[in-house]
Amino acid sequence: MNAKISREIRLKSRPAGMPDEGNFELVATHIPEPRDGEVLVRNIYMSVDPYMRGRMNERKSYVPPFELGKPLEGHCVGKIIASRSDLFNPGEWVQSMFGWREYYLSNGTGLLKIEPGAAPLQAYLGVLGMTGFTAYVGLLDIGQPREGESLFVSAASGAVGSIVCQIGKIKGCRVAGSAGSARKIDWLKQAAGIDAALNYKETDDISAAVERLCPDGIDMYYENVGGRHLPAALAHMNNYGRIILCGMISQYNADKPGPGPANLFLAISKRLRLQGFIISDHLDRHGQFISDMRQWISDGKIRWKETIVDGIENAPKAFTGLFKGENFGKMLVRVGSE
Repeated sequence: MNAKISREIRLKSRPAGMPDEGNFELVATHIPEPRDGEVLVRNIYMSVDPYMRGRMNERKSYVPPFELGKPLEGHCVGKIIASRSDLFNPGEWVQSMFGWREYYLSNGTGLLKIEPGAAPLQAYLGVLGMTGFTAYVGLLDIGQPREGESLFVSAASGAVGSIVCQIGKIKGCRVAGSAGSARKIDWLKQAAGIDAALNYKETDDISAAVERLCPDGIDMYYENVGGRHLPAALAHMNNYGRIILCGMISQYNADKPGPGPANLFLAISKRLRLQGFIISDHLDRHGQFISDMRQWISDGKIRWKETIVDGIENAPKAFTGLFKGENFGKMLVRVGSE
C-alpha cells in the first residue's frame, strides 16, 4: 500500500437496531507529507468495541456521536514512519484514538508512546489497553473486593469480563461467570481458573443457574450484559453487595428501552450499591494499572484470548460480529504488518 494512500471506514448511515455492513463505507484518501511538528503513523492493529454502537446514534452522551461521512474513531496502535516532530522519531510505536484507517497524520496530540516487549503489540488494545483498564478500575475501585467474597461476572469470556475474573482470583475471591459457548466455558475454568460457569444460551432459568453457581450468594456482580442477567444477579445478591455497571450489550441495538428489572426493589431491602462508571474519569489510575498488570502478566497470573480479523475492509464485519457473539475475548482488526 502506497503510504500516500490510506483506506478508512466511514459511517455512511446511522443504524436502526442491529447495525449491518451497509451502514459503513470504505473510502480511499490521499495522505500528505507531514508538516513541521507532525508525524505520519501507519496503523497495525485497531480495536473493535461495543461502546462504539452508542456513538452511532445522534443523541447526547458522555462522548459526541460519530459524524456521517467521517472516519470512525477507535483505539489503535501503529508505527511512526515519518516525523517532523522533535517529540517522536520514525520507528517508534504509538497508541491513539485514530483507528478505522490505515494511515493518519498527527501533531502529537493524543499520541501515547508504547514499548512492545511486556506483551505482544496488540495487547495494548486489550489486556494492557482500555479493556484491561476498565476491568481493573471497575472491579478494584467500584467493586472494592475483599478476600473470600463471591464475584459473578456476565460476559465472563469477553475482553473485559475475562480480566475481571482473573483479577478477582488474584484478590482472593470465589469467581463465577456466564458465557455463550462450551468452548468459552472450558477456557474460563481451565485457563482463567474461575470456580464455576454457566452457558447462558443453554439455560432457560438463569436465576436458578446463578443460585447453583453461587450457593452462598453474590457479594459483587460485574454487569456487562443486562437482559436476563441483572434480575438474576439481584435475586441472589447478599446484603450490602455491590453491582458494578460497566455495560449492557444486550440493549445496545434496541430501538427503544426495555423494561427495567422487576425485582429492582431488592436493592433497597438488601442495601445494595449499584454504580456505573466511565473509564475516562479514572485516568489518574492508569500508571498503577500498567504497573500491576505488567507484574501479573510476568507472574503468569493473567491470560487472555483474542479474535483477530485481517484487513481494514473487514472492520464492519468484525464490529457486527461483536453483537452475534462471534468474538472470543478481544476483537481486533489487523490493519497492517509489523
